[in-house]
Amino acid sequence: MLDDEDSPIHPLFAGAPSSTEFRKLRKRIVRETREAIEKYGMIERGARWLVCLSGGKDSYTLLAVLHELKWRGLLPVDLLACNLDQGQPGFPATVLPEFLERMGVPHRIEYRDTYSIVKEKVPEGRTYCALCSRLRRGNLYRIAREEGCSAVILGHHRDDILETFFMNLFHGGRLAAMPPKLLNEEGDLFVCRPLAFVAEQDCERFARAMNYPIIPCDLCGSQEGLQRMQVKQLLDGWESRNPGRRQVMFRALMNVRPSHLCDSDLFDFAALMRQAAPDREDFSEIVPKLRDRD
Repeated sequence: MLDDEDSPIHPLFAGAPSSTEFRKLRKRIVRETREAIEKYGMIERGARWLVCLSGGKDSYTLLAVLHELKWRGLLPVDLLACNLDQGQPGFPATVLPEFLERMGVPHRIEYRDTYSIVKEKVPEGRTYCALCSRLRRGNLYRIAREEGCSAVILGHHRDDILETFFMNLFHGGRLAAMPPKLLNEEGDLFVCRPLAFVAEQDCERFARAMNYPIIPCDLCGSQEGLQRMQVKQLLDGWESRNPGRRQVMFRALMNVRPSHLCDSDLFDFAALMRQAAPDREDFSEIVPKLRDRD
């Protein structure tokens, strides 16, 4: 069905380039998103999803692909787009509402001045990300409950997941990444990342080709030397020298062997029992036999 070029598409794809290259890109993103949704059991039939839209390339890609899947009957959930306006100075507050209205996408725009809180609480020279994301997450959970949504849907992609893994490895002393699906601490909301298999480069190429009105995050983007940016540069270097390295590393996150790590809470090393060696012929008797054969 996705390969039927004559079939209708959602307005979010209106004006898409007709090139073979773009069609392949679009189909790949849609296929990988559908695979992640199915593999991690994200769908509850009749559920309502709060699709978080920041105005960046990743969230635009997420919004378009989810509506494409729903348009084709492959995603039996209701979708509500949501943008949390965090009060950043100069934020173009009209861009997203106008875009969503034009595309006919059900949405909610919420204003909460978390920017002032972050600027007040975080010391000069420290990164804003942790507090900013905590405040944003709390507001999104609240909105999801108010709107009767069972899941908060985020636009994190494969590269975000990899970067988080290495951030935890290098700076947190633990093996952990962003899970494609998790249950919040209160146990009443799922948090899902349907773009878990999608490369950041594909999101960038897709959003640029569709000419979506990208809104940069000036709060985080204004700080240089973030640890995440350092990890990103490291991964970029590996990828440039060995194309495909990111995908190999991501596959490793899906192929974990607890018995070959060192976490005794994850694998009971103390319970390993040595078995008795099987009976074998005495080596001194085997050698003469081999000599007689020669």
